[in-house]
Amino acid sequence: MKHLIIINEQPYGSEKPYNGLRLAMQIQKDFPGEVVRVFLMADAASCAKPGQTTPNGYYNIERMIRSVLTNNGEVKICGSCAAARGISEKDIIEGSKMSTMSELTAWYMDSDKIISF
Repeated sequence: MKHLIIINEQPYGSEKPYNGLRLAMQIQKDFPGEVVRVFLMADAASCAKPGQTTPNGYYNIERMIRSVLTNNGEVKICGSCAAARGISEKDIIEGSKMSTMSELTAWYMDSDKIISF
């Protein structure tokens, strides 16, 4: 199956990105071979910035995104959402990719399961 997780919230201040990425990682752990795709929109574009520093014991969105990528997941960022927040291709976590609404639409149409956070 192909899973699409759409995240819209900022990385910290809301637990929605944390919970969306937890779901992505759990799917990868419990169901190896499933396709996991994460699309970051609106304020969630900031989730893809490298160099995040969080206090010990606090979740780190960057590490979670890297885990999804390491386990053969895909992470794409809405390009216009990123641009509106001053985020460019050089400002994102290695392995993640800038994207478009057209690509999100293609993922949407090709997915078996879709959830939005």
